[in-house]
Amino acid sequence: MTHETHETYDTDEKKDPMLLVPLYEHPADRPDAWERLIRCADRLHSVVLNPDSGPGAARDERFALVAERLREAGVPVLGYVDTDYGRRPHAAVVQDLLRHRDWYATDGAFLDQASADPELLPHYRRLTVAARAAGAHTLVLNHGAHPHPGYAELADLLVTFEGPWDAYREAAAPPPWTADHPAQRFCHLVYAVPPGEIAARLAGELAAQRGAGVHCAVPGSGPHPWGTLPYALEAAG
Repeated sequence: MTHETHETYDTDEKKDPMLLVPLYEHPADRPDAWERLIRCADRLHSVVLNPDSGPGAARDERFALVAERLREAGVPVLGYVDTDYGRRPHAAVVQDLLRHRDWYATDGAFLDQASADPELLPHYRRLTVAARAAGAHTLVLNHGAHPHPGYAELADLLVTFEGPWDAYREAAAPPPWTADHPAQRFCHLVYAVPPGEIAARLAGELAAQRGAGVHCAVPGSGPHPWGTLPYALEAAG
């Protein structure tokens, strides 16, 4: 049986737009950014915890502390796990899921580099069942593009765009099947956004127009764009 209940979404109690923030920086290096995330908890859909392209080889106390504080503030904490478009072995993915649970008490999972291919639906169905068994109340699949509609049955949230601002502005309209699901089931992750309020507001408007109720738009660029916060949180002080 697939997990088709999506009761983890309590977006009516939170402000729109909801922000899913993948902050891939160590708390010791960017303590101010992590503090700002915690202060802005009411704006957040969730935060992706990524100590070392996954949970790492051992528990990191700094990450454990920020994860605990985010949970206490009511923010779902998603453990980052790379699936390598279905090439990574099932057992390796499950090991990362369990390490996130045991070391950081994550209450969700962010399965990155998820395939969009219908032929890999059985593989991802097994992974999502394992993630639920490991305690993932909020489950996100990051396809980075619109996947086969069957993936909507597997997760609470699908990332259907990840890319730079220029590509986002020119992105095609979402496929018709997405209209069968609420906007809170879709997320857009945009980087290399021009700094300032105008571009940030436009990014939020584009996400809403394209049926994504969750998004994140950051100024970071290059090989490591997810070391910056969205303007809405930076401006919060």
